[in-house]
Amino acid sequence: MAARTPGLIALFDVDGTLTAPRKVVTPEMLKFMQKLREVVTVGVVGGSDLVKISEQLGSAGFSFLPFTSSCNLTCTETLSNSFDLFICFAVINDYDYVFSENGLVAHKDGKLIDTQSLKSFLGEEKLKEFINFTLHYIADLDIPIKRGTFIEFRSGMINVSPIGRNCSQEERDEFERYDKIHNVRPKMVSVLREKFAHLNLSFSIGGQISFDVFPQGWDKTYCLRYLEDFQEIHFFGDKVYKGGNDFEIYASERTIGHAVTSPEDTAEQCTALFLNK
Repeated sequence: MAARTPGLIALFDVDGTLTAPRKVVTPEMLKFMQKLREVVTVGVVGGSDLVKISEQLGSAGFSFLPFTSSCNLTCTETLSNSFDLFICFAVINDYDYVFSENGLVAHKDGKLIDTQSLKSFLGEEKLKEFINFTLHYIADLDIPIKRGTFIEFRSGMINVSPIGRNCSQEERDEFERYDKIHNVRPKMVSVLREKFAHLNLSFSIGGQISFDVFPQGWDKTYCLRYLEDFQEIHFFGDKVYKGGNDFEIYASERTIGHAVTSPEDTAEQCTALFLNK
């Protein structure tokens, strides 16, 4: 195995960067990432919780590691069954760093190193105020389709979906097209930002159907506190525009940002940067 470049890490968004939106990583991409890991330290950072990240990055990678009882996921992760446990274990060991929920749940070398709680930070009354208003807003929202799970409470953030996360992939695609024309999410974010200015919250639109809500500073740059030993941090993401959930870390003075358009583009850029030397 070639020696890794010291002090350098390649850090990747998940959705739209390593996988197609809400799709599973391909075997080819997974093998490429393992090859890349031979020459540089590799980390992933996503807004979703560990289970959802693992569903995207883990199912093609079961063959890399045997399951043992030594994985350290902790009770902060909602693991509904042994299958969830298995894929989460595979993913946190397939990469050097795995930052779920923007790094509010952080794993290094397969072990949990830190967590942060939105509930503890804001308190129940402020959370309830925000959730109640948001649900009323969605109830009055006139859009073609609504399903279920409009609010998903995570360890370090709230995910809000006007259509509901229970929609099918076809309905996701339809809402994404509708949202680009009617700006459902940007308009909703604008209302919530004004209404809850006193809570100092950040709003980040990502994926096809939802946006994340979290305290200011809890965006993807949060994970950088765990990377103090790296002098060169290359970040790869697709939603690097202002308001996108990759913008803050892409624009950070601590990172070298790379905008990508697909997993294939990610692989091409990484090959040029790290493998063709």
